[in-house]
Amino acid sequence: MELDSLTALELGRKIRQRQISVLDGVKNVFSQIEKKEGKVHAYLDLYKKEAFARAKQVEKGIADGVYTGPLAGVPIAVKDNICVKGKKTTCASRILGNFVPQYNAEVIDRLDKAGMIIVGKTNMDEFAMGSTTETSAFGITRNPWNTDHVPGGSSGGSCAAVAAGETYMALGSDTGGSIRQPSSFCGVTGLKPTYGMVSRYGLVAYASSLDQIGPVGKDVADCAALLEVIGGHDPKDSTSVDRGKLDFSGDMTDKIVGMKFGVPREYLSEGLDEDVKAVFMNTLRTLTGMGAIVEFFSVKTMDYMIPAYYIIASAEASSNLERFDGVKYGYRSDSYEGLHDMYKKTRTEGFGEEVKRRIMLGSFVLSSGYYDAYYLKALKTKALIKQEFDRAFQDYDVILAPAAPYTAPRIGESLKDPLAMYLGDVYTVAVNLCGLPGITVPCGMDRNGLPVGIQMIGDCFMESKILRAAHAYETMRDSQGVLCGRDDTGLALQRSRG
Repeated sequence: MELDSLTALELGRKIRQRQISVLDGVKNVFSQIEKKEGKVHAYLDLYKKEAFARAKQVEKGIADGVYTGPLAGVPIAVKDNICVKGKKTTCASRILGNFVPQYNAEVIDRLDKAGMIIVGKTNMDEFAMGSTTETSAFGITRNPWNTDHVPGGSSGGSCAAVAAGETYMALGSDTGGSIRQPSSFCGVTGLKPTYGMVSRYGLVAYASSLDQIGPVGKDVADCAALLEVIGGHDPKDSTSVDRGKLDFSGDMTDKIVGMKFGVPREYLSEGLDEDVKAVFMNTLRTLTGMGAIVEFFSVKTMDYMIPAYYIIASAEASSNLERFDGVKYGYRSDSYEGLHDMYKKTRTEGFGEEVKRRIMLGSFVLSSGYYDAYYLKALKTKALIKQEFDRAFQDYDVILAPAAPYTAPRIGESLKDPLAMYLGDVYTVAVNLCGLPGITVPCGMDRNGLPVGIQMIGDCFMESKILRAAHAYETMRDSQGVLCGRDDTGLALQRSRG
């Protein structure tokens, strides 16, 4: 039995049926890490000793009926902007290089309650600011499909770890596409839930009105099961919404006859890579062949999505990152004269170039004389974008879009032109501006053998619809053997179960 070929739910089922032990799954993960981590660098910190001890505890808990869920005993990785008590949480930044939180994020407590086993913290773009996982202060992460290419970002470490078999599933965070875009680049499935579906307590904030924690898995069913674990109301998060008992797995089916899918015409215009467009259009034909209704419509606010997003996100980042000043915790410069010099040198040395760029932009748009011209106008634009999507969901169950305008770029290409990197978020940022759920599912390969993902977007708290649509498409995709490939270690990344 090849344990690395199992999905998280398949692993959990075999553990409950006593076909394998919890320890077997944990050993397999660390075996894969030992083989591949030298090339991929998906992790910033590993909890090997703790994971083995936890495996024995969970094994007993399953036998005693303490852990009864479908993911009990399953190893999981966590993005390094999510607090784990007693473990470093760096946000891949030098300024938090020695920060150890004294509490768990709410999602970590829920993983523990479900009997899951955290194997380590994954690499990311510094403070989640970036689209390639190259802005990390602790080294870049590489795409397991081709290690000369980026895994995407900012949750690139989480997505690369799942793609490489270095974990069965992972948690990421999504502020403007940071789960969905790297999932597309790495050929895995990633879900950004509705704003308020998952508690943000213990998530180090980038842009508080946009951030959301979400699952990364090998398939749609894994993501649905993990969302059931981490989702739900949390009184510690004032933006958290009580949706009652969550049962997304029960709503999934392989039938989508009569479902209406809308495709914004503007998403297929200039700037979309030819290979990505060809794979996307083929996916539309597949959905039509399955009995779905696919129609095109117009999104008139598309040109304003990127400017509105980066103004709002940078403004909130400048406020959220103000606390990292060398006084209370984190990095402090060794050489300074006086308080203000300490502030200046600490932040100069502690933050990377991309973070500084966004802090400066945010401070500018919030400054006197520019607040109305930029920040207030961006908020008004955000409201108009939300109204346009609200109208679209009166006609369509799901909106379809590419996850990114291109496949994974080569390492070093994106950082040469930050503006071009920002424009690469054109298909993902609207979901965060509007607080919508979105999922990326692998749908094919480009001519260089790099994965392409399709994005399915739903109305607020309509995760069940996009999960149903994504699962149905995935079932058809696997029966056709669309995704097959080998990584740079020669080990299969995706296996069709059709």
